[in-house]
Amino acid sequence: AGIGPDCVLLAWKHQPSLFRNIVVVARRGWLESRAVELGMSVRLAYIRNLNQQTEASVLRVLSPCADAEASVVAGQPSPREADAVIRCIRTATDFCLQGRASGLITAPIEKAILRDAGFRFPGHTEFLADMAGAKRVVMMLASGELRVALLTTHVALHEVPGLLCHDDTVQLIRITYQAMRQDMGIAAPRLALCGLNPHAGEQGHFGREELDVLAPALQSLAGEGMLIDGPLPADTLFSAAMRQQYDAIICCYHDQGLIPIKALSFGDTVNVTLGLPFIRTSVDHGTALARAGTGHISYTSLVAAIDMAKTLQRSRP
Repeated sequence: AGIGPDCVLLAWKHQPSLFRNIVVVARRGWLESRAVELGMSVRLAYIRNLNQQTEASVLRVLSPCADAEASVVAGQPSPREADAVIRCIRTATDFCLQGRASGLITAPIEKAILRDAGFRFPGHTEFLADMAGAKRVVMMLASGELRVALLTTHVALHEVPGLLCHDDTVQLIRITYQAMRQDMGIAAPRLALCGLNPHAGEQGHFGREELDVLAPALQSLAGEGMLIDGPLPADTLFSAAMRQQYDAIICCYHDQGLIPIKALSFGDTVNVTLGLPFIRTSVDHGTALARAGTGHISYTSLVAAIDMAKTLQRSRP
């Protein structure tokens, strides 16, 4: 019911070549009904398997749902569709885990509706990690201006200090460093770690997380040849002079990283999940229910997510 279908349809309309070798996993009816609302003429080919070939001028769609066509109203999420959304994500992820697809590009989901229907994960990232059996994945937001990786993701702010720990910080930094070398082609990534507290704790006067968790984690990595500074005060680290010194900045919580990158690059930022056994990219925005079906949206983040997925695919053996 959000702008996911809009983004797919508008991106395909303006850049159909971008969808070469891409299959949209969606319930039958989702795209047709939205195309009608948008006043678009679109040719869809419903396929039964990923290898089924079609004309180049059609958008290939695979529906894992055997039930009747959906009746979705733009901007009005329905709990009746929650199971179908989850099934689509699961099917697409299974294709990746089976090696039948190289990667997964996700549109936004209405998390509250899914949670009300029994979905026990905060979002895509945690669900994909569970399906892949990955003990630790990293949520990175990347644009031409900045890359940020998150130590904690979709949790209440008051929970963040208790979730920061030495071993997890070390593991996240290793995953980020290796992914940037292997997938993003940066031979010697330069990283920075944000402090949690104002002024990075002011030597313990504003909190001890920097002294007790973050700094010791960096000390543990000192012999591994990584270029990483910190913990540094977040209020100055994102200034132009500072951020340009680093290939990525590791942040302690969601908004610490997403506010600066979206202020700099909203609409051109890609959500990349590091640490999965397959490529996963996503848009940098939510479902924007009020704009669904209006045509007054930007689909540039989806285009950027597709481009990023293809770039990562080319970098892998």
